Amino acid sequence: MVGGLIQALVALNNESYVPERWHQTLFTIAVVLSSVVFNTVLAVKLPLIEGVLLGLHLCGVFVVVIPLWVMAPRRPVDAALFDYTNVGGWDTTGLAALIGMVTPLNVLIGYDCTITLPKVIMWSVAPNACLGLLVILTLAFCSGNIDEVLQTRTGEPFVQIFYSATGSKAASSVMVAIVIILLISCCFSEVATASCQLWSFARDNGLPASSWLERVQPGWNIPLRAVVVSFVVVLLLSLINIGSTTALRSISSLGAVAILGSYLVTIGTLIWRRLFGAPLPSRRWSLGRYGLAINITAVCFVLPLFVFAFFPLTKEVDRETLNYASVMSVGVLFIALVYYVVRGRNLYVGPVALIEEDRS
Repeated sequence: MVGGLIQALVALNNESYVPERWHQTLFTIAVVLSSVVFNTVLAVKLPLIEGVLLGLHLCGVFVVVIPLWVMAPRRPVDAALFDYTNVGGWDTTGLAALIGMVTPLNVLIGYDCTITLPKVIMWSVAPNACLGLLVILTLAFCSGNIDEVLQTRTGEPFVQIFYSATGSKAASSVMVAIVIILLISCCFSEVATASCQLWSFARDNGLPASSWLERVQPGWNIPLRAVVVSFVVVLLLSLINIGSTTALRSISSLGAVAILGSYLVTIGTLIWRRLFGAPLPSRRWSLGRYGLAINITAVCFVLPLFVFAFFPLTKEVDRETLNYASVMSVGVLFIALVYYVVRGRNLYVGPVALIEEDRS
């Protein structure tokens, strides 16, 4: 995503620029490499950097929103709020909206309640939801001509919205740059989350070469090897874009399916434990008596999105528009199952066993 935005920024300022897929790949590698640097060499400074980025996040919303409200032509209320466009050819607009909801769920990637303060995470959702609603309403009323926006040469509709509103490449570039910087900061958190999860799974002997991955190098207070492996995986995946954008989109869809599936499994088992199992072990933070209702609501929200994550964006599909997440999910599950049966079941020690051992 960030690589595509950098391309859009270049295209906005250089009309002779012709975007190439390998350009986006190089931008992506550069962003991930910077994330690795911030999670290793600059890990000690990361809390300070994230504090500065938090200030940019809060101020950046208004830097983007205010020029749009002041300078962009206003769409009528009926057009902004009740004029829906179903370009996917689905039978109903509601179905199209449900399929489109999978992409915005990426904003929930990066939360790690086991090592951070859950209350802070929960309270951060409320103000960000309000700011997100402000931005959505702003774009709805200030988007201008939708056809012109969708046909922009930059490849990113919101970049065209900024430029159409301000009429200035410099102002639009600043607004786009704020978005890019904030998305790069999200990459910092995602690399940290991915490497920590990789290290944790290796610690439990759930991966090949777990004994190598779980080691923390002397002098480093971070899972350096897991960070490096995460970078290599992203590097290899980004190279796929050079040959096929469809293949890369399919892998991205697989990521959404995996995340939603993990939510369903963890929350579902928690519901089962609350209803039929032994009392939950003591914990530092709890949802209290509202926990079961919140868990059930979460499953009811995530389950349809999990199903729609396998849908293509358009009703009429071909090789380029087909969503291959279903096929890839079956393949990944098959490989994981074979590994577990052949080797993993004899080595894997889950965190539940460790908790039970501590309690005894």
